[in-house]
Amino acid sequence: MVIESIDVVPPRAQWLLRAVALLAGIFGALTVRAGALAVFGHVDVGNVVPFVLWFNFLAGIAYLVAAFGLWAMRPWAVWLSAAIAASTAVVFMMFGVHVASGGAFETRTWVALTVRTVSWCAIAWLGHRWLLGDDDHR
Repeated sequence: MVIESIDVVPPRAQWLLRAVALLAGIFGALTVRAGALAVFGHVDVGNVVPFVLWFNFLAGIAYLVAAFGLWAMRPWAVWLSAAIAASTAVVFMMFGVHVASGGAFETRTWVALTVRTVSWCAIAWLGHRWLLGDDDHR
């Protein structure tokens, strides 16, 4: 069942989904800010991996869009969240190849990619459960 109206989403699920959306929005705003500072050279980031840096910066914008959609209870936001999770996992794997081939990196990049991948997998799963799932899961 796909929800076309917020009136169909139970109040508890609305509250939970909006809490998740708020956290995703904060995460997105912080990601865009940090990414912009690093991309435009205002902060020394050490052994930067350019494709990870650019991906995180641009993904931060997608985080904000997904957060807005989740807040508004829009089904497309669930699919955007899943796309963010999947693309982050792909970048994480590419980062692993970069490291395995002797590329320079910062340990915090491993940590950040782990947090991002797990967070967006959870957001997509929760969004699916609360917004697209059947009534038994809300």
